[in-house]
Amino acid sequence: MFVGLGRFEIFIPASASLKDKRRVIRPVTAVVRKKFNASVAEVDHQDLWQRTTIGVSCIADSTAHCVRMLQEIERVVASTTAGEAEVIDSTMKVLAMEDL
Repeated sequence: MFVGLGRFEIFIPASASLKDKRRVIRPVTAVVRKKFNASVAEVDHQDLWQRTTIGVSCIADSTAHCVRMLQEIERVVASTTAGEAEVIDSTMKVLAMEDL
């Protein structure tokens, strides 16, 4: 069993309040949960208006499957926020269960 971890930093230039930020982020987290059955949460910068970090985790039977899933999640995050936000950094890591 392998665990895939993803971290996506997002910049939301037009956000003028936390409410604006949540309006942009909520659809992203909903799509990732529904399409990939992955765990997703806002993990950093909760108090900033124009920046957030989303953490994602998934489990698969192979490293390659985890990597493909995380890459597809990154594409979905970028396309869901297109026009309103920009993914400015992403980090992905796959761990074997034995490493945990």
